[in-house]
Amino acid sequence: MNILILGSGGREFVFTEKIAASAECNKLFVAPGNAGTAQIAKNINLSPTDFKGIADFSLENKIDLIVVGPEAPLVEGIRDYFEYNSNLKDIQIIGPGKAGAELEGSKEFAKSFMQRHNIPTAAYSTFTKATLSEGLSYLQSLKPPYVLKADGLAGGKGVVICENLQTAEQSLTEMLKDEKFGAASEKVVIEEFLSGIELSVFVLTDGESYKILPAAKDYKRIGEGDSGLNTGGMGAVSPVKFADATFMEKVESKIIKPTIDGLKKDKIEYQGFIFIGLMNVGGEPFVIEYNVRMGDPETQVVLPRLKSDLLSIFKSMKSKSLKDQEFEISEQTASTIVLVAGGYPESYEKGKAIKGLDDVKDAKVFHAGTAQKDNEVVTAGGRVLAITGMGDDLKTALKNAYAGANKVCWDDIYYRKDIGQDLLALEGQ
Repeated sequence: MNILILGSGGREFVFTEKIAASAECNKLFVAPGNAGTAQIAKNINLSPTDFKGIADFSLENKIDLIVVGPEAPLVEGIRDYFEYNSNLKDIQIIGPGKAGAELEGSKEFAKSFMQRHNIPTAAYSTFTKATLSEGLSYLQSLKPPYVLKADGLAGGKGVVICENLQTAEQSLTEMLKDEKFGAASEKVVIEEFLSGIELSVFVLTDGESYKILPAAKDYKRIGEGDSGLNTGGMGAVSPVKFADATFMEKVESKIIKPTIDGLKKDKIEYQGFIFIGLMNVGGEPFVIEYNVRMGDPETQVVLPRLKSDLLSIFKSMKSKSLKDQEFEISEQTASTIVLVAGGYPESYEKGKAIKGLDDVKDAKVFHAGTAQKDNEVVTAGGRVLAITGMGDDLKTALKNAYAGANKVCWDDIYYRKDIGQDLLALEGQ
């Protein structure tokens, strides 16, 4: 098979590596890719939202399957673009159509979907610029902290948690009146704050059946002790001990099955990943958000634990025979440390030479914001690399990941030193 992967981050690097290992993979392309994917596949200078460019390239190179990494092409309707074109409709797309992608593209759509199908989630209300005064009044009816979410895509940065009413009122005004997140915050969802421990559950569905991938926990804040600004993710761990068999049975019966059944009831054809952001509140699961693709950096701990052939699994989805696929998961623990450019998630410099990549021995290096320049690998984004360690327990996985992270350097490198420490404390280590 000839495969095209869309995206340039750590998630897409993992897809590239996993698919390249399949005996069914013939030619493998990544658009636009990074310095790491260039060593495994052929990078193509195409934007993931350049549908015509992707279509022309796919026809010219006899592409059989396209794996969509990021959310933007899905929300903008890449699947629909291919399905409605007679020359392209036979090319398999891993990812939902525009209707299904609204689960991530609109927080309000996702909340109403959950409400309609009795899926546990926080109480909420939605406001626009025209109803700002009602929104300010609604905030006064809630107890702190206050959760404000831009309705549309905001690059993982559209959620604001405010500790007091004054900050919440200011944030709501900035989002709606001052367009802090642009078009993404033309609507803002205000929801009840849920107190508990967060985790991510990943499901792959062919529209009929589904497979549950390993659960993971990621670390969103830039600072240690979960302080500072929200980021795209500073690290991740899989599995998570607090998501035991009893809890996961509740997740499947109360959330996963109603989600898959709800999509069918709403006549939304859905083939691809569903990333369910959950809160464990006293042993009960509540949905915080849906995403319609794999997470980053969670992919870097989830897919390394998948022992089965990922390309064969993807291929089976076209004939809706996913239920018959082998799905073997490693018992080992995986932990990922994300290495970022100094200044991220705000302004940062690019083009810094990265040293020590070949010195990492007991962990995997997953490229994200990297590029090749003058025979050197240089920084080209905020989140630059993810280092994943594996082990028979969390302590060993973290030790291997940090040993790898400590070998890599560039001018102004930063990474959190406390990834997984909260989980070790829960385990009494």
